[in-house]
Parts: sequence; structure tokens; C-alpha cells
Amino acid sequence: MNYVLNNIPVRTEKPRTSGFTMVMDKGLSIREVENFLDNNSDFVDIVKLGWATSYLTKNLAEKISLYHDAGVPVYLGGTLFEAFVVRNQFDDYRKVLEKYDLRFAEVSDGSISMNHDKKCEFIETLAKDVTVLSEVGSKDAAKIIPPYKWIEQMEKELQAGSWKVIGEAREGGTVGLFRDSGEVRQGLVEEILTKIPEERILWEAPQKEQQVWFVKLLGANVNLGNIAPAELIPLETIRLGLRGDTFDHFIGEIKI
Repeated sequence: MNYVLNNIPVRTEKPRTSGFTMVMDKGLSIREVENFLDNNSDFVDIVKLGWATSYLTKNLAEKISLYHDAGVPVYLGGTLFEAFVVRNQFDDYRKVLEKYDLRFAEVSDGSISMNHDKKCEFIETLAKDVTVLSEVGSKDAAKIIPPYKWIEQMEKELQAGSWKVIGEAREGGTVGLFRDSGEVRQGLVEEILTKIPEERILWEAPQKEQQVWFVKLLGANVNLGNIAPAELIPLETIRLGLRGDTFDHFIGEIKI
């Protein structure tokens, strides 16, 4: 850091499994990736190439190599996994992971209907070769999944080999964990936490108010994802109590 401040929360250090930040790349250019990494590589733990944007991205191999050379793993959005699966091309999907030397993969079923046992089979198969993150929750705002079902699916997916389970929110933060207004479904989150260890969950929280809510609930080292590249350092200030939203949360009472 550039100077010393007392009473700053202790952040875990990379490589970390808690305090984990996933950034969503929705189509950055090579130059944009270079600029992003120049200023942010210390704070980002993994990058997701959002949904199926990698299908259209120019110079994909070069882009992935830039991230890897900076020590930042990359994975492809779960929607792309679903696009392969619904076309009966799971083996082709595995070849894509191998072609681009991707050591992480996301398994989801937010856009298609899939038997949950089958989803767990995909997780088990992929986990033999790569680190799997699996996403729970629907991208359909009208589809409300009860808390017990979230817990049941998360437990089974972790047992199948998922490294972390992801709480669905999409890039806008208006489905899954959140109401269409962006408000956190607080009861859902709190009930999930009664059964699933917080370090095994990656909460998608693209909106600032959502990030603040999770940091206040679970502390500076909560796992958060779907963070926009330009919002990474702002998120880090939220984690450290250096933004107005969490300024008083970590420091206690100050007498001036």
C-alpha cells in the first residue's frame, strides 16, 4: 500500500480461498486486459469470460495467456457450458478447456432444464481434470427457488467435486440471490449459511449496495463475484472500510 493506516481489516493474501474476488470480463480487448492487469492484478483472484462471450472474442488465446502470465486464472461462463451440453457437445466443451489450457470450469443450469443428478455427473467428470465452480439458481426472475432447494443442491454439488458453489445473480444482480430491485433476499442468504460453509460459497454481487451488504454480514474476506473490472479497486476499499458505506464498520468508535 502507498501509506500506513491503522485499524485496517487484514485481507487474505493470494493465492486465497477466502476473500476471493471474481471479475467478469464481458469482452475486454487485449489492450484493455493489459491495462486492467497493470493496475489490478494484486486484487483479482480469477476472471470469468462472461456467459458465451468467448465464442466471439478476438485473439482469445492471447487474451487468456495475458491473464495466466499475470497469475490470474480464467474460466468460461456457465452459459457456454450449457450451450455445449444442450447441443450434446460435452466432449467438445472439454476439448475447448484443453485447447486453451483452462484449469477452471463452471457448471451451471441457469438457462436450461437439467436433472440435478446429471448436473452432478458433469461436475464429477470435470473435477477429475479441472477445478470446478458450480452455480446454483435460475436466470429466470420468475423462477423462485426455495431456500431448502438451494441448500440441497449446493450440498450435492460440493459432494460431487465442486470447489466452490456460486450463488446466481447474473451480471445485473437482479435474479437468484436478489429481487428484481437488486435487494438481497436476506432470509435466503442467512438460511444457506446455516448449512453451507461461507468459504465454500462465491456470492455474485455486481452492485455496490450488494457488495456492502455482504461485507457487513461476513466481513472483509467474503467471496464475491461478477465484479466489473472498473469496480475492483472500489470493492477493495469497501472490504477495507475505506469507503463511506463501510467506513464505520471496522474501525469502531473514533474520538477526535
